[in-house]
Amino acid sequence: MQIHQRIQKGAYPNCTQLAGEIEVTSRTIKRDVDFMRCRLNLPIEYDSRRYGYYYSRPVEQFPSLPMNEAEVFALLIADKAVAQYHGTPWHKPLENAFRRLTGQLEQEASYTLNNMDRAFSFRPLAPEDADLKLFQKLSEALKERRVIKFRYRNLGAAKSVPRQAQPYHLACIDSHWYLFAYDVDRQDMRTFVLSRLTELTLTRRHFQRSRPFDLDEHLKGSFTVFKGKDDYEVVVEFDRWATDLVRGRRWHSSQEFTELKNGCSRLRFRLNSIEEMERFILSFGTHATVVRPRELVARMEKTAAELVKRYR
Repeated sequence: MQIHQRIQKGAYPNCTQLAGEIEVTSRTIKRDVDFMRCRLNLPIEYDSRRYGYYYSRPVEQFPSLPMNEAEVFALLIADKAVAQYHGTPWHKPLENAFRRLTGQLEQEASYTLNNMDRAFSFRPLAPEDADLKLFQKLSEALKERRVIKFRYRNLGAAKSVPRQAQPYHLACIDSHWYLFAYDVDRQDMRTFVLSRLTELTLTRRHFQRSRPFDLDEHLKGSFTVFKGKDDYEVVVEFDRWATDLVRGRRWHSSQEFTELKNGCSRLRFRLNSIEEMERFILSFGTHATVVRPRELVARMEKTAAELVKRYR
């Protein structure tokens, strides 16, 4: 589009100029120009006197993008997924980008997209209300690698305490937004829930990461986001009813799913913490049973006893 706009203005751009402006190599520009000429049938010519490209006949608009049915479907799913970013600084730019992209589609693809629009949707469970100003400050801190100060309240705590950290990564996990950052005072990586983070300020201090941050590697042994230092083999058995709910889903990278003869099933995980497993198992009510580890069995026994006491 940038190449098209420069040529359309009659600026007679050449490969060297375009490469510098778009920050790619001259060879990439040559390939793009060939694509525009051969695949999009644009009348691009080279003027040897003005050392640049021009259109040999008027071009009213950029050609429509040809897409097959699978690509149209993928584009539709991408549009629906944008709904998960509602309330964040990325929602409006993503929505605008999608509208501009679909505006370039050929008529048949555009008709298919509009026709299928009501057939698909994403409904994230209990999405958090995002603080737009907080997101904007964190985005700036991440981009500029600036140390941040804020107040943070731990889960279940009555009061918040001051914290200082180097922000590494923002992630939406299970409909919650998390900041992964290096805690300066505790000299270790920490995970902060954005809904419990307040009074954020950006300091003038910049930082350099000691090594690249990989979220998948960081959370490798976590069930969702809670990171521990132990090593557990977690085994849970499900009855026939719950098996229909767990089958075909990827709960964790280490999982092993086994179908049992009676229509039941067994899930096996390798985790470094069992903090989040209790809530996961309780979500299935009496349809899930912990086999091991013993520590998790004991936690479930204690919780069951407290529930019985509460409802008597």
